[in-house]
Amino acid sequence: MTTQVVFNIDPKVKARAMERAKREGIPFASVLKLAAKAFAEGQFSVGIVDEILPQKMRLLERESRLLDKGKGRRFSSVKDALTFVENL
Repeated sequence: MTTQVVFNIDPKVKARAMERAKREGIPFASVLKLAAKAFAEGQFSVGIVDEILPQKMRLLERESRLLDKGKGRRFSSVKDALTFVENL
């Protein structure tokens, strides 16, 4: 038994994905089914990567140079360090 899934997708993304599936000789529906199965079985995970803004990168590089000189900030835990970086 199967069920139908309906969702919205950007037409350009769909077209590119369908073209790639066709080039590789796989029906597009199979690509979606395989992705759903892999996700359900824990073999596929989704992660979001934040883009670091140039000004934040400069601040991180400055802090790194200070650490190299032994003048960097000291943190009592990793959580404190991550909070500091997030708030730069």
